[in-house]
Amino acid sequence: MQDMRTTRPMRPTSAIRGGHHPGPGPAKSATVRLGLVLLLAVSLLTGCAGRSTSLVQEQQTVVAKAGANAPLVQAMAPAFILQKVQERHNRIGRVQAAGSKEAATVSVDPEVAVIYAASRSFATAKGTYTNLIYRIHFPELPFSLIPFHFGAGKHVGLLVLLTLDADHRVLLVTTAQTCGCYAVSIPTQALPASWYPDDWPAAPVAVFGERLPSQLPPIGENDVLQVVVRPDVHRVMALEVVPQSTLGAGTVRQAEVLALDALKQLPLDDGSVTSFYYSGWPLAGHVKGAIKPWESLLLSLVSLDFFIGMDKEYGETAVSGNPFYTSLKPWNRSTSDMNDFAAYLRFNGWKL
Repeated sequence: MQDMRTTRPMRPTSAIRGGHHPGPGPAKSATVRLGLVLLLAVSLLTGCAGRSTSLVQEQQTVVAKAGANAPLVQAMAPAFILQKVQERHNRIGRVQAAGSKEAATVSVDPEVAVIYAASRSFATAKGTYTNLIYRIHFPELPFSLIPFHFGAGKHVGLLVLLTLDADHRVLLVTTAQTCGCYAVSIPTQALPASWYPDDWPAAPVAVFGERLPSQLPPIGENDVLQVVVRPDVHRVMALEVVPQSTLGAGTVRQAEVLALDALKQLPLDDGSVTSFYYSGWPLAGHVKGAIKPWESLLLSLVSLDFFIGMDKEYGETAVSGNPFYTSLKPWNRSTSDMNDFAAYLRFNGWKL
């Protein structure tokens, strides 16, 4: 579950110069043919590398619709900064279903922005806390060789959790892909430093190629957490706390906030409903259609999980039948399970 990148190949800077010659010899002809083949290969690879950087990179801020009397989970929803939204796969969308109960299909419609949210409590030896859970989904992480998109596949998603104390102060911000990949918790200044893991760095935290702050400022009543999402791969590339008044700058898109459990009650054309998740073995608790071919090919053996990298239900392992594990090591399957958030915190050294 690690993002792998390669660099764009350099275009040749020299050209084959012509001249008046009686004719190339066999060795020279072979050299010319080889050069042409290499030039063609480089051209093809460059074509696979993606879009030109000269394109205008459209940016969009997605905020939750929240009125004056909105519930806490809605009022405290983070804002998501999306880039290159001129491309459909970089926009968050609404999960929808089509067909009948016997032949249902699911998809993510990027024309309608939706944030799925829930509030859940958990307890530790030190107290009881509340997690505000936010889940978003993109249509896909596109296949690409250069740069290599290791996690390519459909219906990819992102989780953001705000851990609150009894006074509704945000103590921790946790982010993870909905496959369990790249999970990390970042403290705010409201969390005592003595509750940090023993080896917590003062410098920015490295998360498989991304660098996130090791501490965030307090999130006040008039502030909002801003989550900056890297285009194409949908990784969290920055976390910031900003005044809500600054969100009006630039292109703002309002997102409907729906209950997280709405993902299990998607209406179908025949009047019935279906779930975003598989219910039967061997895919129980996984997002429908979200298999990741590269991850299955390269990491299934080391993780002892053929469906490694597939997006999952986040909730209760006993209900979904699928632990939301955040460590590749098979022996950490239960201890790193983010469905048991108190256990996940202990596994990572947090002393809440």
